[in-house]
Amino acid sequence: MPPKERNIAMMGYRSVGKSSLSIQFVEGQFVDSYDPTIENTFTKVTRVNSQDYSIKLVDTAGQDEYSIFPVQYSMDFHGYVLVYSITSQKSFEVIKIIYEKLLEVICKKYVPVVLVGNKTDLHQERTVSTAEGRKLAESWRAAFLETSAKQNESVADIFHHLLMLIENENGNPQEKSSCIVS
Repeated sequence: MPPKERNIAMMGYRSVGKSSLSIQFVEGQFVDSYDPTIENTFTKVTRVNSQDYSIKLVDTAGQDEYSIFPVQYSMDFHGYVLVYSITSQKSFEVIKIIYEKLLEVICKKYVPVVLVGNKTDLHQERTVSTAEGRKLAESWRAAFLETSAKQNESVADIFHHLLMLIENENGNPQEKSSCIVS
């Protein structure tokens, strides 16, 4: 059986570890050097529940609250990984704005999302509590994980959870969109 193709976008404020998570998942290594990402695309085949998936992972440039949601990320994507840093309240606030813009642009009430609080290895510098992250994810009907790209903690789980959400979504008829495309 050929793998199911799934397109996933990594989004979040700058310097939250989107690239580190992507590289850790795809290549199994932590890259410490940091160049702001323009946009990278990674591919990886992974197996979940005896089904192979060919993942195309788009590691986006960091967004901020003033970024206009890039329309190309609303088309042909099956799910989204929204990343904030547990050491940055600002990144947590920005992720809420990114999510609102995402729903606005794709014109759906629900989209498969995993909310990720990254950098758990810096727990001494934590400013966003686990409870805050969990509460936000629940309000979005999203999966929630705290991870450390550096220690490869829960990194693969992000994508396994998201693939399950995508599969569940594909089994359900879409609710009618109230969007007007002009």
